Amino acid sequence: MPLLQRGDVSEHDLILSIVDENMRLCRGRYSACVCRKLYPRISAGQHGLALVGVCPVNVRSGTLDASRSLWQGEGRWTNGMRVIILLIAAIFCGSPPAIGAELDADTVNNAQFDGTNFSKSVAPAVVKAQVLLDRAHFSPGEIDGRDGENLKKAITAFAAAANIESQGQLNEAVWKELTAHADEPVITDYTISDQDTRGPFAEKIPTRMEDMKELPALSYTSAREALAEKFHMSEALLSGLNPGESFDQPGKTIKVTNVDTKASIGKVTRLEVDKTVQTLKAFDRDDKLVAFFPVTAGSTEKPAPSGRLKVTDVSKHPNYRYNPEYAFKGVKSREPFTIKPGPNNPVGLVWIGLSPGQGYGIHGTPDPSKVSKSDSHGCIRLTNWDALALASAIKKGTPVDFGGDEQARRPSTKAAPQKRRHRRS
Repeated sequence: MPLLQRGDVSEHDLILSIVDENMRLCRGRYSACVCRKLYPRISAGQHGLALVGVCPVNVRSGTLDASRSLWQGEGRWTNGMRVIILLIAAIFCGSPPAIGAELDADTVNNAQFDGTNFSKSVAPAVVKAQVLLDRAHFSPGEIDGRDGENLKKAITAFAAAANIESQGQLNEAVWKELTAHADEPVITDYTISDQDTRGPFAEKIPTRMEDMKELPALSYTSAREALAEKFHMSEALLSGLNPGESFDQPGKTIKVTNVDTKASIGKVTRLEVDKTVQTLKAFDRDDKLVAFFPVTAGSTEKPAPSGRLKVTDVSKHPNYRYNPEYAFKGVKSREPFTIKPGPNNPVGLVWIGLSPGQGYGIHGTPDPSKVSKSDSHGCIRLTNWDALALASAIKKGTPVDFGGDEQARRPSTKAAPQKRRHRRS
């Protein structure tokens, strides 16, 4: 018997609600997802129902072909068709972020450590810990409320600096030290400005590097993406704290993480990169640790350099120049070309050149959620905000000591296609 025929409204509405909910959650996770461009719809035909308007899409860039339908036709629905609908939302939008209705400013600000073994869902106490670590210049990377590897790295470094035993876990001693001087709330109000919404925003970011060179700028794709980066947070968390918000109205007050947006970590005289655990430490003239960052450091195929290098230049809002000698996979051009500046430029908002060696550097990234979770082409990659903070604290001639070995670290997820766009990255 058919699972769904015309007139079977309850199951029809159920499928629609599932698709719509996945797409709604997707909008909070990706700045240029398919659901910002085109909703799938189920249309009633003379002999049944047809699924139209669902097209292959790159969730990062929003690229889609609106002329192609996954399935369109007449007749009755089969079980396979029903499964296809549910898979579409999962494949194109990913697993929806687990942000519960209980996540609000008061819940996060008043969160206390209770010894909970945090799951993969977003936890108020984790959001609070990430913000406090970020303020202390022990960066957890993108603030997303999840208990991941970058949070563990930050806790380990923070605890070691405070002579606390932690083993990378949030415990009572670490929590007490973190919150000892936390006088300001970790979630605060922010009024969206004209500058936040002015743009111009890119309609989409091409996947191929050769296509990027045609754009006048590698801008943010939305005010949501720009605001999330401004406050060091994931778009999903930003949306979770502001349900239903479009983020495109100047004068509107929203909830954001209360972090240091001025990138002030003081003067740094030496940097230390550990390629095994993928971290970068910054030291002052007394060799005191003043800042810590998670990074992506090379790969087994294209390792980062070893030994001591020195900073040769520091550029904010850099152009990206591709050298065909790098022979990046997927780049067919045999001629050098230049990609204009912008946060979605392959090297993000910062380029810190290193020498000796050709094309090595420390830089930002258009994909903050991937830091430490993908490979690079030999460069050291940070979130844009961490790269900006570091760039403001160093100068030409600053030594950078490389240690560790890519071969010694745990297998990591292979770099996503867009990660192959970088200078050597």
